Amino acid sequence: MKVPDLNLQLIKAKYGIVGMDPRFNTCLEQSVKVARADVSVLITGESGVGKESFPKIIHQYSPRKHQPYFSINCGAIPEGTIDSELFGHEKGSFTGALSKREGYFESCDGGVLFLDEIGELPIASQAKLLRVLENGEYIRVGGSQVRKTDVRVIAATNINIEKAIKSNRFREDLYYRLGTVRLKIPALRERGEDILFLFKKFALDFSEKYRVPKVELLPDAEDVLLNYPWPGNIRQLKNITDQLSLLEMDRKIRAERFLSYLDSSAQKKDVYKIPNIHQNDENASDLKMIYKMLLDVKRDIHDLKRIVMQNGNTMDSNPNAFINHPPPEKHLSLPSPSPIIPSEPKEVNLSLETIERKTIESSLKKNNYKRKEAAIELGISERTLYRKIKDYGL
Repeated sequence: MKVPDLNLQLIKAKYGIVGMDPRFNTCLEQSVKVARADVSVLITGESGVGKESFPKIIHQYSPRKHQPYFSINCGAIPEGTIDSELFGHEKGSFTGALSKREGYFESCDGGVLFLDEIGELPIASQAKLLRVLENGEYIRVGGSQVRKTDVRVIAATNINIEKAIKSNRFREDLYYRLGTVRLKIPALRERGEDILFLFKKFALDFSEKYRVPKVELLPDAEDVLLNYPWPGNIRQLKNITDQLSLLEMDRKIRAERFLSYLDSSAQKKDVYKIPNIHQNDENASDLKMIYKMLLDVKRDIHDLKRIVMQNGNTMDSNPNAFINHPPPEKHLSLPSPSPIIPSEPKEVNLSLETIERKTIESSLKKNNYKRKEAAIELGISERTLYRKIKDYGL
């Protein structure tokens, strides 16, 4: 099969992709090549690396480009309803099934179905998915009629499937059936100068959207940007760029200001030795959340110490500190503030379970008890959050 010449710049412009890293470019080239062959594709990579763009590219450059395209997050659908979502159900098949309903495999007939977080799919549903992949057959929930569909499946995951297979959480036969072609998307920290290009793009996007001056990094801040490990990948980089664009009055960002938006360990010399939690670890989601909680605690302590130190200075040392507050009346005699001597915060001996529980409670309260938004903030799947809520009796 002859593959047409690829114009990667046009593809990047169309899908808002930025970067020149050779490994990332190879993934783009491969996605266009495999698009023309009607095979299943498994996309792997850490959370936040931009895996969702590749199924769209494959669909656009495939013979099915004029047919439906659906994207489903398997980790966001409750286990009890995922079969109904994928394969449909008959009227009266369960409580609340007041009418029959088409599933995604029926609605997407002839098109492309992207199953994100495929590693979160229950074992029972995996067997049904395997049947669809092998012979295009499925049965609605509560039904008995075998139905046919012609759907190309593209799946993505950020977990180590091989370890999931060994722990009996994922079917080996489904893994090989899904992974006819496998694309591994590199992490942001592996993409070199692409990190700086992405920052500039996000800063420009924010500037144009809200009509504010664009933030720029001074050379020392660029060094921090390029050497920070970015555990949250592109999603984390965009979040921090938006924060800088929104909150910083000085649009020229120095290293110390940039560091204040990162975790507290980034302010130490060994910043780049932060434990690297790979997505292929069996308990990656739990470990990531625990490290995030610990870093949040460290950051809170650092911010508290900084505030105490600042309050220890007199107002004369910073005449603009209270510019929005009127001065006291002249006839009032106010005592001079006593100097505040900062002391080191006492260590709090909390177990990881206690920290984890308190962090989950805080995130749920902050997000008005919306599990989906809390899970995004914690960096875990909604299903993992639901399990934690049950484990802690929240």
